[in-house]
Amino acid sequence: MGGNPTRAAPRADAVPGGAQPAFAATLRQHNLPALTREVVTTLQINVGRLCNLACHHCHVEAGPLRTEIMPERVVDRLIALLDLNPSIAVVDLTGGAPEMNPSFRRLVIEARRRHLRVIDRCNLTILLTPGCTDLPAFLASQEVHLIASLPCYTSANVDRQRGLGVFDGSIEALKRLNALGYGRAHSPRHLDLVYNPLGAALPPSQTVLEAEYREELERLFGIEFHQLLTITNMPIKRFATQLAQTGQTDAYMSLLVNHFNPATVPGVMCRSLVSVGWDGQLYDCDFNQMLDIPLGASGLTGASTIWDIDAFDRLTGTAVATGQHCYGCTAGAGSSCSGALA
Repeated sequence: MGGNPTRAAPRADAVPGGAQPAFAATLRQHNLPALTREVVTTLQINVGRLCNLACHHCHVEAGPLRTEIMPERVVDRLIALLDLNPSIAVVDLTGGAPEMNPSFRRLVIEARRRHLRVIDRCNLTILLTPGCTDLPAFLASQEVHLIASLPCYTSANVDRQRGLGVFDGSIEALKRLNALGYGRAHSPRHLDLVYNPLGAALPPSQTVLEAEYREELERLFGIEFHQLLTITNMPIKRFATQLAQTGQTDAYMSLLVNHFNPATVPGVMCRSLVSVGWDGQLYDCDFNQMLDIPLGASGLTGASTIWDIDAFDRLTGTAVATGQHCYGCTAGAGSSCSGALA
């Protein structure tokens, strides 16, 4: 048969900068200094890339076939670092589905024993899978703060982004969590939901969208939650590939650059957070981790892994490594692991 040879689908780890100004140059244009780290108060730990889902927007490219799982020796060292660093107030567990790591519960228990706030970035459906159905009760007993992905309050959009049947599973998991007190007014069992745009667009107003979520989830399912966090799709990994395949790379990058908001810069998460990879490598943020951009200060302090450092105070005032993807955190109302910034 004739015709053109089959070509591989476009693939990119991060969208190229092209003719767009470098992020560092944009900071200077707005008379903002280069990003430097303040006191480290959050240790964000990616315990592995194994997940029961394979969502289109996932910047980790997590999925059921991933084999990267944090081993016990890394967990041991992290627990030791919690004792050595009293400035750490929050342990933020992410993945993949962090609950699929065999040491997940141990990390939670040890952090809570030290009176630290623990965040579990949960995809909800994992709570319904065999071997994990007792997780809601465990999380409730430890008063773990749940930040759960629910990119819409209708099934069509959620299933399109995250897979067929995910919406129904998410709603069932939320009902079980509500029954345990999660998301209820004045409850210490904190439940936040996360919205990601379906495609190459910025999130709408977090305040307005939260009101819509609250009304619709209560009306349709009787579900309560504490807060909605809007997070911009980061132009890296799986989403970068999607942009390339649909020819939207340049347009999306222009959207982010043209909506740069200097008011978001003081609150970007990399100022007070250190990201730890499943193998113990250190990074400035979870996005840099996925792009294999090492800790910006590593050249100055020699701290590139958790075994190279005892005191995170050494990082105070040091440079944060930035790139074009940083526009994703600073466009519009801004985006961080805690939602909008401005």
